[in-house]
Amino acid sequence: MQLSPESETVVRATAGVVAEHADAITALFYRRMFAAHPELLRVFNRANQAIGEQPKALASSVVAFAVQLIDPGAPDFSPVMRRIAHKHVSLGIQARQYTIVGRHLLDAVGEVLGAAVTAEVRAAWDEVYWLFGCSLIAEEAKLYALGGTDPESPWRKYRVVERTAETDDVVTLTLAPLEGAVPEHRTGQYVAIAVDLPDGTRQPRQYTVSSAPRRDALQVTVKRVRGANGTPDGQVSTWLHEYAHPGTVLDVSQPAGDVVLDEGEEPLVLISAGIGITPVAAILDDVARRQPERTVRLFHADGAHDAHALYGSLRRNVLAMKDARAQNWYASGAEHAPTLQPARAGRMDLSEVELPEGARVFMCGPLPFMREVRDTLTGRGVPLERIDYEVFGPDLWARRPDQGAA
Repeated sequence: MQLSPESETVVRATAGVVAEHADAITALFYRRMFAAHPELLRVFNRANQAIGEQPKALASSVVAFAVQLIDPGAPDFSPVMRRIAHKHVSLGIQARQYTIVGRHLLDAVGEVLGAAVTAEVRAAWDEVYWLFGCSLIAEEAKLYALGGTDPESPWRKYRVVERTAETDDVVTLTLAPLEGAVPEHRTGQYVAIAVDLPDGTRQPRQYTVSSAPRRDALQVTVKRVRGANGTPDGQVSTWLHEYAHPGTVLDVSQPAGDVVLDEGEEPLVLISAGIGITPVAAILDDVARRQPERTVRLFHADGAHDAHALYGSLRRNVLAMKDARAQNWYASGAEHAPTLQPARAGRMDLSEVELPEGARVFMCGPLPFMREVRDTLTGRGVPLERIDYEVFGPDLWARRPDQGAA
């Protein structure tokens, strides 16, 4: 996969200015595209659009892809490509939609950069986009086929068969397919749930499958997003909390996600904060069932013990394993928390905790939390390639420290 010599020359000369204006280009692109194709608002997360996360994610991805095409020493883009493809498959993105995206994206480049975008410049960046788009289309086609999903009908009907209140703001829903079995999937993956909102719009949101894989049902754990500092409440999470009771039928995507439990036997270090506990809980549930002698260390941070979602199942699984230990940090009430290991107060501090030799690390939580954890772990000698992470929403964080973070 490479650019034509003519386009490579142009992209080398213009990559800097495109990168400098990338956020403005993608913000304009989304406005133009949604004005021309409002039906796509049913596919894209409107909340991420409103706060600017989706435009930033697209901008950083396209620029990083272009840099890889013109710089042999640039970081490998394939992990990012796989992650994007999984996100797209969970949302039911279709190949024909790339034509719409490409047209409006190139129009936005021309409008933002003005006279600098000659016919040659537009053609070169059009070539970049279609190398990017065709790579994604191919990867997504493979994922759809592996999941047994027709891209023209990506949603399957599931019925809520059980609902459990984890905390005041978190519920766990057990979903059973109306027909057939749950598609085969791996521990750590997620599904999208699409709901029709009271205002007549339709919105999808992605939720981690929060237990080990089963063929008869999926379990998702949903935190109700409450608005703060002028931001509105989460639309889909609020709807699910208010309306998703046993008997409710939901549209659910095939499971997707590239950060999954491996099949090895090396020790695991699982690190989470808040609702980031969901993929960690799934991993621990799977390991407790299939590898109860595997070494696991679980570190979690939360506001308080009564805000700690899935605590009961986590405790049972830790107790069922031969060499599993858990340590929690709570911002308040740590001294009264009935935990296996006495909870600690304040922020998580991993500077002196036991880390098993040769462990694989998995973490999930807010980006600032994960940056701090990563710095602590690498400072203690944990190789970066042994640290995996999951981000809820657009991934604005690069894997490699020399790439920085958006």
